[in-house]
Amino acid sequence: MSKELVNAIADMREDKALMLVQEMMGGDSDPLEVLDDAREAMDLVGKRYEEGSYFSPELMLAGEMLNQITDILKPKLAELPEVERLGKVVVGTVAGDIHDIGKNIVTFMLDVNGFDVLDLGVDVSPERFVGAIGDFQPQVVGLSGFLTLAFDTMKETVDAIAAAGLRDQVKIMVGGGQMDDQVRVHTGADAYGRDAMAAVKLAKDWVGG
Repeated sequence: MSKELVNAIADMREDKALMLVQEMMGGDSDPLEVLDDAREAMDLVGKRYEEGSYFSPELMLAGEMLNQITDILKPKLAELPEVERLGKVVVGTVAGDIHDIGKNIVTFMLDVNGFDVLDLGVDVSPERFVGAIGDFQPQVVGLSGFLTLAFDTMKETVDAIAAAGLRDQVKIMVGGGQMDDQVRVHTGADAYGRDAMAAVKLAKDWVGG
């Protein structure tokens, strides 16, 4: 059923996807495996967007499906053993970009893996990131972006954090549809996270979890 769920989400068959999730949660399926299926499906959605076969309406529908799937999973996730809190992470989609599907998956996976996460949302200015670091005191900052225009905004954000004297206090990861390690070098971030589980591993490595 796992592949069937991936395809239902990626093909924008909302009713089918939600029905499958309900069936899986009515059985003995692991909610974390369902989340992994959702991540795989969102990767496909992102690729189709890059290829020009999907557009903004499909991205919005995919995000809506993800939110509904998360709501279905919450009761099962609440039954999982309490996870030791490891540290704090600030995440946000950088200024000029309003895509939040990948960011939402990363935020959720960080949370269930023991991190207190402050999600700043989308179109977040460098100044807001700087303010959040000062107020929330995270060990890790995650900069998300889907569009190529986010490359320079990410660099501006990292530069602003450095100019505020906070760069040595945090590790910074970048991620999103168009991102890769070359972008990481351009921005001055510490690492590139290919997907949500990569982001979790980076954060755990950095805080010693």
